[in-house]
Amino acid sequence: MTASKPAIVTEWVDPDDAPEWTDEMFDAAEIAVGGKVVRPATGHLGPNGVVRGRPPQRDKAKQQVTLRLDADVLAWFRQSGPGWQGRINAALRKVEGLC
Repeated sequence: MTASKPAIVTEWVDPDDAPEWTDEMFDAAEIAVGGKVVRPATGHLGPNGVVRGRPPQRDKAKQQVTLRLDADVLAWFRQSGPGWQGRINAALRKVEGLC
């Protein structure tokens, strides 16, 4: 028989405790009227409303795929550490002359 898992206790956060919106947050926010976007968002909001990081490359966004590779090929790319997926992408671009 399996034991039941303990209940997950989460601390309730009062929505009235949310930080006030700043002018910077309003400037970066998407504006929609009746479900139609009037002005798209111009950035990402981080902690405390700080806009940070580069905006997504919407027209050049990478797509997630499932790909089967030989074990030795995968091991060769992974052995060099973090960023191995990007190195596979770069190798494919080089082979196809896309870089």
